[in-house]
Amino acid sequence: MLVTRRKRKERKEIEIYLNNKPLIQVHSMKYLGMIFDSKLTFREHINYVVEKCTKLIFALSKSAKLNWGLKHAPLKTIYTGGILALLLYCAPVWRKAIDKASYKSKLVRVQRLINIKIAKAYRTVSNDALCILTGLTPIAIKIQETSKFYQLTKGNRREEVLVDRDMGVKYWHHPADTITFFFLTHGSVHHDSMLIKGPDQATVEGSSGTSTMTYTRGSKYSF
Repeated sequence: MLVTRRKRKERKEIEIYLNNKPLIQVHSMKYLGMIFDSKLTFREHINYVVEKCTKLIFALSKSAKLNWGLKHAPLKTIYTGGILALLLYCAPVWRKAIDKASYKSKLVRVQRLINIKIAKAYRTVSNDALCILTGLTPIAIKIQETSKFYQLTKGNRREEVLVDRDMGVKYWHHPADTITFFFLTHGSVHHDSMLIKGPDQATVEGSSGTSTMTYTRGSKYSF
């Protein structure tokens, strides 16, 4: 296989002999589970992964009907441990291939199929809504995250870098945790008053935004 990205027309057939026998030239080859093509577009690798995952999802669909069969928890485990592992295999190598919309749409279509099974939803539901219902990260973001994490951990970087990782919904911070509480005191005497600063949905002086509220013995004063 002759690897080149030149767009001009040139003679791409080469003659190589081994033991006086010509070797057959191919346009793609599989190495360590990755399919490389002569242009390094990774189109055949993405098509191979998409076809393999689609067959697996259709096989699972026989046991994951709307009212019976596998529930969302087992299906989510199968996706995380099996299908997602196939989709992310060697993602740092072919990450730039998803910049092309046609390749990206094929991977999104695979995730959409399993999302419909997990959420027990209709086929008309958008993929973004399905990702929210199932709590799964969109596949394009997951590929970028995996590639970036690999570069930071396996690369030659020596400085400390903070990386955002996928986190379950139960670990998300509640909006109420961002509110700051101040207890008003006068000298050494603690009064029954509390000052709260944080986001308020009420309108303050004709505009919505951050406001300050004071609670004193059950009464609320906003200013």
